[in-house]
Amino acid sequence: MGPLMIILSRFLCFVFLVFSAATPHVHALPWLHAHATFYGADQNPTALGGACGYDNTFHAGFGVNTAAVSTMLFRGGQVCGACYRVMCDYRADPKWCLRGRTVTVTATNFCPPNNHGGWCDPPHHHFDMSMPAFFRIARQGNEGIVPVLYIRVRCKRRGGVRFTLKGRGNFNMVMLSNVGGSGEVQAVWVRGSRSATWAPMHRNWGAYWQASMDLRNQNLSFKLTLSDSNSLLFSNVVPSSWSFGQTFSSHSQFF
Repeated sequence: MGPLMIILSRFLCFVFLVFSAATPHVHALPWLHAHATFYGADQNPTALGGACGYDNTFHAGFGVNTAAVSTMLFRGGQVCGACYRVMCDYRADPKWCLRGRTVTVTATNFCPPNNHGGWCDPPHHHFDMSMPAFFRIARQGNEGIVPVLYIRVRCKRRGGVRFTLKGRGNFNMVMLSNVGGSGEVQAVWVRGSRSATWAPMHRNWGAYWQASMDLRNQNLSFKLTLSDSNSLLFSNVVPSSWSFGQTFSSHSQFF
């Protein structure tokens, strides 16, 4: 091999390595098969928090690109706040699918099974999407169901993690929303300003985590661990003057 061919070979190898490094890892993940429908046209997409407990998906930081997911994906609420990139499967349904279009949706609700072979029954993977999200990937006029491909992706959120205080009296819960990274909260700990130790919280339902102590009139700090093992500490994110129903945002995020 001559000197020119050696130089050309090394250059092509270098270009290959550069482009390989620049390619997002998410594209190496396998796209999985599912189906999608959409919520009724007369429903306000911002109110589709449902089984995760998000009162308003804008207030929670998720906007209108949301979906209720089937039993196989919901996993008892563990997936609340997780993100999926969904693409209509044009090869399977060229009539109703928009070629190459994708939309990233947040799981905010549960699509319940009917136990009669419905699309949300196990073992189906299904997304019942908000109408704005659905028509990002499917043609208008389709009022049925379309085949889709999907992958889990990292959630890109604006602003900090949001802590909404719920409960009454000495019954304390916090609703977590706008969580970046994997978006899937696996474990939570809380510490009041009058306590020297961290106390584990347990999932009450959906995005709600419950404490077994009275946290009133204290600054509150939280530790969160996500499903990808990333953890972050939120020190004194809630002031002692807090009251039930208030939401407080951190200055940090998961990335």
